[in-house]
Amino acid sequence: MLSSFSMPKRALCALFSLALLSSCIHKKYETPIAKQTQQPDKILFDSAMHDIERGRYEIARISLQTLMNTYESSEYLAKAKLAIADSWFREGGGNGLAQAEAEYKDFQLFYPQMEESAQAQKRICDIHYKQMDKSDRDVIQTLRAETECKDLITQYPNSKFVPEATQELREVQESLAAHEFAAGDYYHSRAMNPAAANRLNALADQYPLYSGAPMALYEAGDSYSKMGPRFRKNAGEMFTRVVRDYPTSPEVKLATKRLQEMELPVPAPSQASLERAKWEKDNAKKVGMIGKTMNIVKGGPDLSHAARSGPPTMTDPKKTIPFSIPVVNTAAGDAAAAANATPTPTKTDVTVEPTTGLAHDAKTSDTAATPQQPLPTNRDKEIAAFKAKQEKLQKKAAKKKKKPQDQAPAAITPATTPAPGSTTPTPTPAANTPSPQ
Repeated sequence: MLSSFSMPKRALCALFSLALLSSCIHKKYETPIAKQTQQPDKILFDSAMHDIERGRYEIARISLQTLMNTYESSEYLAKAKLAIADSWFREGGGNGLAQAEAEYKDFQLFYPQMEESAQAQKRICDIHYKQMDKSDRDVIQTLRAETECKDLITQYPNSKFVPEATQELREVQESLAAHEFAAGDYYHSRAMNPAAANRLNALADQYPLYSGAPMALYEAGDSYSKMGPRFRKNAGEMFTRVVRDYPTSPEVKLATKRLQEMELPVPAPSQASLERAKWEKDNAKKVGMIGKTMNIVKGGPDLSHAARSGPPTMTDPKKTIPFSIPVVNTAAGDAAAAANATPTPTKTDVTVEPTTGLAHDAKTSDTAATPQQPLPTNRDKEIAAFKAKQEKLQKKAAKKKKKPQDQAPAAITPATTPAPGSTTPTPTPAANTPSPQ
C-alpha cells in the first residue's frame, strides 16, 4: 500500500522539478517596448523576442537582422542590435560568449549615450566573470573581468549596475589575490625570503580586502625578520599592520608576540577596522555542505570568503623588485628604489671635483669605509650548506696531505761478527781513490 501511494508522489515531484528546470532555462526576455502596434518592424521584433524566450536563438537573430537591414529608421533599431548580443549571451559557450562580447562592443560604439550602454558593459563584465578559472590556474579571464568591471564603475558611475559590478570586482580581486598568495607562500615555505617579502608585501598593498591579507602580512614580516637587521623596521611594520588593520584575524596573536619579542610597541586596532570586521562577520555568506562540495567540483574559484564591503582597488598593481636585486644607479633605478622603500637609500647624484692627492684619498677611503652587509638572496640556506660542505672537504683533504715535519732518521743496524768459516766481503775501492804505495 505504501508503495502504491508513494509512486504518484514521486511522479509529481519529478514533473515539478522538470517544470522548474524549464523555467530556469528559458527566462522571459525583458524589453521596455510594450506598446501594441501592427507595424511590420514591431511584428518582426516581437517574433524575435518570442524566439529568444523559447531558445530559438538563430531564428531570432535572422528576424532581428532582417529588421535592421529593411527598416533603417525604425525606433527598434537599437533594441534589435542589443537583442542580437543578448541572444549570443543567452546561448552561451565559448563561441557564443565571444560573439556576444563583440556585439556589445559594437552597441557601445554606435549608441554610447543610451542607458543600455551600461547594461552592455555589465554583460561584458559577466562574460569574463563566468569564465574565471580556479585561483591556482590561468588568470587571463580573471584579469579581463577586473578590467571590464573597473570600466563599468568609472564610465557609468550613476548606473544601477554599479553596486552589482562593485561586488563582482571584490570577488574577482579575491581570486587574483589568492593567486598571488599561492606564489608568495611557496617562496616563504622554501626560505626564499627576499622573493616572499616582495610578493606578499605587494599583495597586501594592492588587495587590502583580501581574506588572506593578515596571513600575507605576517609571512612578509617573518621573511623580513630573516633578512638581517637592516629590515627590522620593515618586519615591524608588517606585524603592526596585522594588529591594527585586521583585529579579528587569527594572526593577531602571532603578530603581537613577534612585536613584543622585537621590543616594538603593539598598536591598538583602529575603530574603522573593528566596525568593518563586525559587519563582515554579520553579513558573511554562509556556505553549506552542498556548497562546499560544489566549490570542489566546479571550475571557478571559491569566492565564499570574498569581502562584501569596502571599496575595491581601482589602480593597477605596481611592479616591485626584491631587495636581493641591486638597484641600477639610473633614474629608473631611483624610481624603483623609491617604490620599494629601500631602507638604505643610495646616493645617485654625480659631481665633479678636482682629483688632488688621489692615492692618499683612495687609501684613506678604503680604511675609513665601513663594511656593508651583503644583500640577502633567495638561496641563503643552500649557500650556507654548500660552504659548510666545502670547508669540510678541504679540512679532510688537508688532513690527508699533512705529514710529520720532524721524523727520526731510520735506525742503523750495528755490524755483527761474522760467523766462523764465513768470509766477509771487502769493499772495492773507488776509481778515484789512490792505491797505497
